[in-house]
Amino acid sequence: MLTYVYFGTNDLERAIRFYDATLAPLGMQRCVTGDPDWDRISAGWGTYEDGGARELAFWIGKPFNQQPATTGNGSMVAFRARTWKEVNDFHAAALANGGSCEGAPGLRQHYGPDFYAAYVRDLDGNKLAAVCRGFTAGQ
Repeated sequence: MLTYVYFGTNDLERAIRFYDATLAPLGMQRCVTGDPDWDRISAGWGTYEDGGARELAFWIGKPFNQQPATTGNGSMVAFRARTWKEVNDFHAAALANGGSCEGAPGLRQHYGPDFYAAYVRDLDGNKLAAVCRGFTAGQ
């Protein structure tokens, strides 16, 4: 359904440090594009192969219009976690690297009996979530 998501940042190096730490618990690694111009303005995690012909990635970077990055009210990206521990570790890593809490790890049963999630904001104010489905508290 998606090929990529892109969030703006006002400080790429700081954002790279945040996302390297925050996405590592979810098993996400940095994409390598091989394009020095692109890598100078952005960084991605996920899959980027064959010059982008095969891509499923989350990107951060400087806005293309050269204006300051801002957040979208109501915008959020939710990353898939395989375990509740990954959700917990994602949340802890985000907070340890300057992010802010928007909802501690836990079951959100109003979304479903197996909806375990945590919500954070990155250093630029973008909202992120890690969500694990398929398990319940009784398992």
